Amino acid sequence: MISSDEPLINCSDKSSCFNLDLHQKHSSEIIQMSESCVARIFNIQRYSLNDGNGIRTVVFFKGCPHHCPWCANPESISRHSIVVKRKSKCIKCKFCCNDADECPSKALEKIGYDIHIDELINQILKDEIFFRTSGGGVTLSGGEVLLQAKFAYQLLKRLKQLGINTAIETAGDIRFSEFLSVASQCDEVLFDFKIMDQEKAMKTINLHLDRVLNNFRQLYHHNINLIPRLPLIPQYTLFEDNVMKILSFLKEFNRIKVIHILPFHKFGESKYELIQQNYEMKDIAEPSPKEIDEIKKLIENHGYSVVNGG
Repeated sequence: MISSDEPLINCSDKSSCFNLDLHQKHSSEIIQMSESCVARIFNIQRYSLNDGNGIRTVVFFKGCPHHCPWCANPESISRHSIVVKRKSKCIKCKFCCNDADECPSKALEKIGYDIHIDELINQILKDEIFFRTSGGGVTLSGGEVLLQAKFAYQLLKRLKQLGINTAIETAGDIRFSEFLSVASQCDEVLFDFKIMDQEKAMKTINLHLDRVLNNFRQLYHHNINLIPRLPLIPQYTLFEDNVMKILSFLKEFNRIKVIHILPFHKFGESKYELIQQNYEMKDIAEPSPKEIDEIKKLIENHGYSVVNGG
């Protein structure tokens, strides 16, 4: 893996840009910037049937303050662009250029690139007919999209002006003022609940549980459409006690009727080798249908509808 230390570029208007120092920050911080016209993303996934209603285009943002061992997108965690080498495509040039743009076989691939808001909207609008005919829209994911909250706000605002359904996926660990500005431009917020023990959450995934719960509570009282999601991860969250803590917290929010469950899978395992990182979940089995069904019934018994993999 070849790292790139180029900074994320943001600008307060279309005529003046400046570079940001992107050293890893505490999870209480976001990338500080004025109104952004450029974001760093690593993928635009089209025709998604998850991540919200209908057929959706999902924009994946670079950077995440949490280091979940089960992450399916480990290439998203670093805020920096990286260049990886796909050995199966390598034709073993006599002299390797180490440049993804120049690689003749495309064995070298750059993960993470900067995109202007106008260009991103143009890319999104290529799928507009699918949004209109399916009741779908656009979901911002990551990484953690709220690390680029000011860009996300501007993007979602413009999409809403175009009549496009909007959503974000988030762990919710961010300053509330930034969170509310983004959430106010969403038709729904897909809000993950992970480890419900404060000490374990901080130690394991660098997550401020108190702030996450408080953010959810405040967003609810601001009439934001919230969809709780429960990643079901063996050895981390797939315990009845952990699920019961989530349900106990949610019981005060009467408008919440639906909960999504996200069973652990290993679809991202090959990515760890690609970026030369250890996959801690390698020897952990995926939940059995029986385990998933037990959690589903537990949630349903508390009066919620359950969507598997929403």
